[in-house]
Amino acid sequence: MSVFKIKSYAKINLALNVIGKNAKLHKVESLISFINLYDLIYIKKTKNKDHKIIFNGKFSKNINKINTISTLLKLLDTEKLLNHQKFQIKIKKNIPHKAGLGGGSMNAASLINFFINKKILKIKNEELKNLTAKIGSDVILGIRPTNTILSSNGKIKKFDKKIKLYVLVVKPEFGCSTKYIYSKVNSFSKPQFNSPQQKMFKLEYLKTLNNDLEKIALNKYPKLNKIKSFLVTLPNIKFVRMSGSGSSIVAYFHSQQACSNAYRQFKRKFNSHWCIESKTI
Repeated sequence: MSVFKIKSYAKINLALNVIGKNAKLHKVESLISFINLYDLIYIKKTKNKDHKIIFNGKFSKNINKINTISTLLKLLDTEKLLNHQKFQIKIKKNIPHKAGLGGGSMNAASLINFFINKKILKIKNEELKNLTAKIGSDVILGIRPTNTILSSNGKIKKFDKKIKLYVLVVKPEFGCSTKYIYSKVNSFSKPQFNSPQQKMFKLEYLKTLNNDLEKIALNKYPKLNKIKSFLVTLPNIKFVRMSGSGSSIVAYFHSQQACSNAYRQFKRKFNSHWCIESKTI
């Protein structure tokens, strides 16, 4: 049987505003991009009576048996959307979890994209929104991964023009608790992205923005504060911002050379931390 290989890219929040809260969840808006860091997913049909999911790679430890992929497949089976087909899914985890990079959510989104592209899954937009919401709030963002604006009203707009930024992504040995970070939000921002436009991805505009969760994370985890304080001093830095609820801190550059130089300086200072050079896709 044919084995298909797909890339599941990490997402980064270029900016994130918490603009309110409903009964269960905080309401957010965000500017999102994707970087050339990815998990590899190998997919093949199987004649077994059940799906099989295998995780390997550097960040494959401590993944629960109930995860975004198992949840997705269970939902698709329940709705009989796979026509009783079963699959073996192997995922090489290169994206750290609890990092604010959406690794698990993007795995589910990438598998959905694959099923749609191969015409295995035929689903209307509204059904797709409902499906992804049952897996995780970020999953919908990875459907066709490209520069994305999530507005405060929940609408999503995609932009295909690339922003061409080089990034240094740093994560210490610990992850941030998303639940804890959001529990400490006690003030809200005014919506800024309700009229989404390509120009919002311009560097000068991005530099004026924030991640509303960052201050909470930096106060809770002094090591994150130490990392950011070092990154902002690097030569040719454009801006530094936490992604999602952390614990990844992302430094942005215009050139690959500047990013590579920053990588070397960072590793001399913080050799034990996971760190990778990448670029927006």
